[in-house]
Amino acid sequence: MAAKIYYDNDADLSCLKDKTIAILGYGSQGHAQAQNLRDSGCNVIIGQREGSANYDLAVSHNFEPKSIEEAVKAADIVNILLPDEVQADVYRAQVRPHLRPGNILMCSHGFNIHFGLVEPPKGVDTLLVAPKGPGHLVRSEYVKGGGVPCLIALGEGAAESTRQVGLAYAKAIGGTRGGVIETTFAEETETDLFGEQVVLCGGVSELVKAAFETLVDAGYQPEMAYFECMHELKLIVDLFYEGGLSYMRYSVSNTAEYGDYTRGPRVITEQTRQEMRRILKEIQDGQFAREWILENKAGAPAFKARRRRDRSHQIEVVGRRLRKLMSWIDAKEV
Repeated sequence: MAAKIYYDNDADLSCLKDKTIAILGYGSQGHAQAQNLRDSGCNVIIGQREGSANYDLAVSHNFEPKSIEEAVKAADIVNILLPDEVQADVYRAQVRPHLRPGNILMCSHGFNIHFGLVEPPKGVDTLLVAPKGPGHLVRSEYVKGGGVPCLIALGEGAAESTRQVGLAYAKAIGGTRGGVIETTFAEETETDLFGEQVVLCGGVSELVKAAFETLVDAGYQPEMAYFECMHELKLIVDLFYEGGLSYMRYSVSNTAEYGDYTRGPRVITEQTRQEMRRILKEIQDGQFAREWILENKAGAPAFKARRRRDRSHQIEVVGRRLRKLMSWIDAKEV
């Protein structure tokens, strides 16, 4: 069944009239959504810890940030845009005590609400509006007159009026210009985690490192391995982005296309697919969520150790050196 998609004519900004929207967290999504909402005529307040870099950023954008508690008390709509791993603690201590019946509790990723780490009180509907792009793109596309497509989902028992608020919110950040797809908290959360782990972050990172190591171990220069296994990946992904797999295959050589069809399935085997299904099950049954929350409760020692180890991988060392030779790349350092 085709997805339900909403556009500008399906949303009415007057649903946000006389409502105060609190954006909790002025990070990637927070800064973009807050500015877009303000530019659409909405009444927006920011909840952000004083003394933080994001607090100063909000001030530089002509907001007057408040404490989380103050922002929640003043708001009709509360959108929690803090990192997943801190949302539950902040919610219990600073948000939940100040919610009132009739408030709407929002998010842009359903992780905490779906897995029961954030539970709304009686009389408070939950709503998800999730732009399918990073905050800087949400902002830049809006400024240009376009918009990043969004997802919308209602929590269990939410009223139809909450859907209308969600569509108005999506319109105010530019989402209805690109299309707003109806989904559920479960579908958004589980597919998002799966995509990150199996393809976008985990799958691609491991594939790139394994291919690089294979070439280097076989005696090829690491610089050559870097170009073939990482640098040129952007060229292929851009073709995916513009026209899908078929356009990529149309754009590359016949040799490359033949290698795609005949060798790709030898890398992504049935064993790989079985592991993908295992990962999906771990997401669906909450195992991954419990693991991630417990890791953070312990101070994230394994997470930080893996981060340090991978930053010193040979592909990173070689890449840093080569990117400095390419003046057209706005090279970033962590």
